[in-house]
Amino acid sequence: MSKAPHIPILRQGRVYQSLDTQVVNQLGSDEPAAEISFACADMIKYDLRNMAEAREALKKFSCEDLVAITKKAGEYFLSADLPVGIDGDLQSPEDYVLSLAATSGLPHSLIRMNMKRLAGIFDEIDVIFRGLTRGLSWDVLDQGYGEQGGAPVSFSPTTDELAVILPSNSPAVNALWIPAIAMKVPVLLKPGREEPWTPWRIIQAFIKAGCPPEAFSLYPTQHDGSGAIIRRAGRVMLFGDDSTVKQYEHDERVEVHGTGYSKFLIGEDEIENWEKYVDTIVESISANSGRSCICTSTVVVPKYGDEIAHAVAKRLAEIRPLAQDDPTAKLSGFANPQFAEWINDAVETGLESDGATDITAEYREGERFQTRDGMNYLQPTIVRVDGFGEDLAIREFLFPFASVIECPQSEMLDQIGPSLVVTAVTRDVSWINQLFDCPTIDRLNVGNVPTNRIKWDQPHEGNLFEFLYTRRSFQIAEWA
Repeated sequence: MSKAPHIPILRQGRVYQSLDTQVVNQLGSDEPAAEISFACADMIKYDLRNMAEAREALKKFSCEDLVAITKKAGEYFLSADLPVGIDGDLQSPEDYVLSLAATSGLPHSLIRMNMKRLAGIFDEIDVIFRGLTRGLSWDVLDQGYGEQGGAPVSFSPTTDELAVILPSNSPAVNALWIPAIAMKVPVLLKPGREEPWTPWRIIQAFIKAGCPPEAFSLYPTQHDGSGAIIRRAGRVMLFGDDSTVKQYEHDERVEVHGTGYSKFLIGEDEIENWEKYVDTIVESISANSGRSCICTSTVVVPKYGDEIAHAVAKRLAEIRPLAQDDPTAKLSGFANPQFAEWINDAVETGLESDGATDITAEYREGERFQTRDGMNYLQPTIVRVDGFGEDLAIREFLFPFASVIECPQSEMLDQIGPSLVVTAVTRDVSWINQLFDCPTIDRLNVGNVPTNRIKWDQPHEGNLFEFLYTRRSFQIAEWA
């Protein structure tokens, strides 16, 4: 592409170029990566009143047709040249990688990994639907009623649209809304400032595959526009930090995706074998540069906390800032350079306590905070803490970070608090039953499974089908 593309607003598939624009520069440079149209709150409010029309466009297709379209869209997303911007330019997969790297700080290797992960969501849409609905036939959504397990069932939509307030930290979060299209629910997306590329490319892949453009709305916008979306959309998927999502945690229209506080536990029956699980702990902490809510942020063990902390820290210290195009790069820079400074200050503040020690400092090269190629980085950090009362015991940051705590197995479930994912390495059936009974664990892995390994047919946070559809009781009288 010869110049930075202009990413427009999409209003039910119709391109709209705003007078209110913002330039996003390439990280570490004054060169523009993209010019983006911004939507005002009043435009969004107006368009939300007409979203039923977008749903009607999807209802003209059978779910079987939309499944086929979704699978084909996945192929296009991964390998096709797709339109980008408003000038008719095409973006190759490699152009997409370079554009996203230029604004997000992600290394090319992680972007390609996330591309393959997203392509898998497209391809497994029928498996995902069966998992979300416990085996429901697609035909039930086509005609509004049918049978499931020999019993009559009916489902009605809870909304005319799924609105998604997206972050900029990882392309993979887009996986959560992709199945909505096959469920005949249009999407309204607010992209992260540094990451319009992935939602835009997914939309273009769907359209190329035959999906009606009316099913897609994209609104880059400021805080007032985001507020209008959250307050007025029928269903909202919201990503943000704890302070952002907490105010909506009791709103049934809003599915919040905040901090995960995912944990890795080793039981008393397996702790003598702790060395066998170091690889899994390292992956759980560092996958996707530690940016996912399903990455481990706290490791809890009954003993050998020092030994485990040192073993994991030594491995993580091998992950260092590298050139973005280095195929071995695993650490992401920060699109907002101040974020790295704020996070580093928060870690340093926590380390002022006598009960917290940065184990990684013994093994890494240089300080935690690093600058390379005009970007700020934070090198992986393992902190050994004396107990759950320490400030860094249960914290989550946008880089590979985890605390290691010793705690008796009998006290773990009372201490760990809310956890998006818990991996528990144990064969103790009694404790496994307690883990399954624990109300503060959203997703449970039993055995040597990294916390970042998930199956989309068993979602780790919310059930998209149950969010978009509600079960309806019905009966049909027999006519004489």
